[in-house]
Amino acid sequence: MSRVIVICGATATGKSDIAIEVAQAIGAEIINADSMQLYRGMDIGTAKLNEEERQGIPHHLLDVLDVNEDSTVAWYQDQARTAITEIHNRGRDAVIVGGTGLYIKAILDDLNFPDTDPEVRAKLEAQSLEFGSASLFERLKELDPAAALAIDQANTRRIIRALEVIEITGQPFTANLPREGSSRYPDALQFGLVMDRDHLRERIDLRVDRMWERGFVAEVDQLITQGIKEGSTAQRALGYAQIISMRNGAISEDEAKEDTKRASRQYARRQETWFSRDVRIQWVAQRQPRLETILQKINS
Repeated sequence: MSRVIVICGATATGKSDIAIEVAQAIGAEIINADSMQLYRGMDIGTAKLNEEERQGIPHHLLDVLDVNEDSTVAWYQDQARTAITEIHNRGRDAVIVGGTGLYIKAILDDLNFPDTDPEVRAKLEAQSLEFGSASLFERLKELDPAAALAIDQANTRRIIRALEVIEITGQPFTANLPREGSSRYPDALQFGLVMDRDHLRERIDLRVDRMWERGFVAEVDQLITQGIKEGSTAQRALGYAQIISMRNGAISEDEAKEDTKRASRQYARRQETWFSRDVRIQWVAQRQPRLETILQKINS
């Protein structure tokens, strides 16, 4: 019987590399669960593996949107589950890899997606323009701290959506997340990669430095010509938002790089907190032989 295997964890923990090794070992195909690797042209800043680095392993849900398009959790859920069905129909295992916790939960569990209310949405959008998205985020933290962990403070669209759901349903946004036992794939195996804080900080800082060396600024410049500012999702990605701000004259390049490092470290902490709430995840530490540990648990 074909399986669903998840490789998750904070940014810069080496998820993509270990997913390749696992997929090679068991003959699986890979499904991307990084919300920004969905976008064409967002390569350097998302640490997306190139064709050579994928080593012939089929990858799904990479490069499926233009940067002026927006993604939703409901859309992603449908696309990812369809990909799993197709992979299983070929008699192969599906390895899901990424750090977008809500996307992974949307694949595995029966999330509910309440309809939108145009009046509520318009009111929240007006409040965002008048008082700023930071004020809405503070409200979200008060009403639903768990949702605030899952949503980037810079992602105004998702903050508004969470507050809209709260107002429509009268319940926290996370009340629409599944209860234990409601998994679409109850036999899925989830593995989380974890590193000590100092080592992860070093890896994040080094990754950002290498992104700049590889031409990250030029990549964002090209995406600006392709309309990245027109999409409300892609332009808020880590690093991309900072370079766009630099090009708008708001900050210097050094400030853009340092703010990318700071924001990435903050994001990693939010990811750790989010994933730590899921008791189904089996954690694999950096000191362990990661591939051997994961394969042993898969085959046990």
